[in-house]
This record gives sequence, structure tokens and C-alpha cells, in this order.
Amino acid sequence: MGDNILGCFLKVGFDPNLKRGEAHELGNQVSLYIWGERGTAGISGNLKKLKIEDYGKDLNLVLLEFHVKPTPTELSYLKEIEPYRKKEKSIGIPIIITDDNFFSKTEEERYRFLKESILTKMDLLETVVKKRKLDTDVKKLKADIDRIL
Repeated sequence: MGDNILGCFLKVGFDPNLKRGEAHELGNQVSLYIWGERGTAGISGNLKKLKIEDYGKDLNLVLLEFHVKPTPTELSYLKEIEPYRKKEKSIGIPIIITDDNFFSKTEEERYRFLKESILTKMDLLETVVKKRKLDTDVKKLKADIDRIL
């Protein structure tokens, strides 16, 4: 594990109605925003500037899980925010990407949706941090995310 407090993960829903290559194409479209194209950082590259030690000792990883068009079954298993994993000092935060909130939007609206989703999830993270009495400075983390995205 590195010294970055935020990580990104991408999963495309398993829709048997998609034609061959469509799921891959959906994943590629979203991954350009997350990991960027050649020469651009993408959201993940920008978030790598945020280091664990700047926010406290109780949380080593906040994993932003981008779920692209999950099926109703997959959706039923996703929570707004996952429980804190004490052993790994980590927490997963699902962000759901659909036609309505992403694929039907302009490039600027897509970036805005992703940024706003991440910032909104930081409010949920703050609730977990307070409840678990973790030393993580979520307000600072949220302000830094807002600044760099």
C-alpha cells in the first residue's frame, strides 16, 4: 500500500443484454475520467497528491468504488458507504454511474457529477469517522479534494 489516502476502483455491471464489447466500452469511457488519457492525470492522478499523514493515523485508504451501470441485483448489495475495516484501516465508498447521471451528460457535466459525488460521499465518511472516533480530518480532506478536482 502506498502513502495515498484515496484510491480508485472501477467495476462495470454484468448485464447479459449488452452486446460483445459494450461493457468494455462503457468501462473505457469512465476510466478516461478516472485514470486519464496519455499525458493527463485524471481524477485518480490528482487525488494521489493527497497523502495519508496529512489527515490522521486511523485511516489509510478511502477507496472510491466506481460502479458502472450495476444491475438491480448488484445494486442491492451496494451500501451508501461500507463499514470501516479496522484491520486495514480502510473504507470503501461506492459511486454509482448510470445513463442518467453520466452517460447522457456532456464532458463538463460528467466531471461535475464525479466531483460532486466524491464530495457528497465525504459527508458520509465524516459521519463514520465521528461515530468510530477516528482521528481523520475529513473536513480538510474534503476541502483538498474540492481544490484539486
